[in-house]
This record gives sequence, C-alpha cells and structure tokens, in this order.
Amino acid sequence: MIEIAPTGDRQACYALRHTVFVQEQGYSAEGEVDAFDPLSHHLLAREDGIPIATARIHIAGDGARIGRVCVLMQRRGIGLGADLVNAAVALAAQQGATRVSLGAQVHATGFYEKLGFTATGAPYDDEGEPHQTMERIL
Repeated sequence: MIEIAPTGDRQACYALRHTVFVQEQGYSAEGEVDAFDPLSHHLLAREDGIPIATARIHIAGDGARIGRVCVLMQRRGIGLGADLVNAAVALAAQQGATRVSLGAQVHATGFYEKLGFTATGAPYDDEGEPHQTMERIL
C-alpha cells in the first residue's frame, strides 16, 4: 500500500531527489538542496514503509510553489506522480494558498495540464533542461 503524507524526514526526501535528479537526470548535486527546503512543507510517499516519491511546497502569502517532484523510476507509470501533485495542491489549499505554481520540465507539461495547470510566460533553461512555469488557480 502506498501512503502520501507530510513528513519531517527531509533526509529521506533529499535521498530520493538525489537519486532522481542528480544520478538519473544529471542535475548538479550542489543546487539540489537549497534555502527553500527548511522553509517548505515536504510530502513523502512510502510503499510498505519505503520512500518512493517526494515533493515540496513553499507557501508565500496566498501563493504556493510546488517543487522537487520526483518518483523513483521503478514506481513510475502507476499514477503516483499525479497523486503526489494533487496531495501537494491540497496541502497548499489547506495552508491558505489560492494559487499554485511550479516549474515543469517542458516534456512534462502535458502531465501537469491534465492536473489543471496552465503554462505562463516563456520557457526557461534550468541546467540545460527547458522548463515551463505553470500555474493553477485554487
């Protein structure tokens, strides 16, 4: 059974992010953990107690920014990413956010559109990977 819940275990979140973003996708390890981490809410998905996915939500006024959404490769394709993003949106709404934004890898914009996000602004580069800012009004 998979459980998605807020967590204080940031080290488990960081380990997942390192696996997906640094080892698998080639992002730099130096920028993976940043100043927003201690200021953010973190979600952790566990299957039988084992961490398999994570996301963070940074609340600022009535807005929230979802970031660092990742699912271990072997657990992709089962709807877990959508469940994780929906849980992040719900947490943001519980914290008083009226809008949520995120920076999507351009190849993933269709995934986020299905979850109610729309592209805003022009694509931008993040370590050589094209990204698109997307927003959802709550």
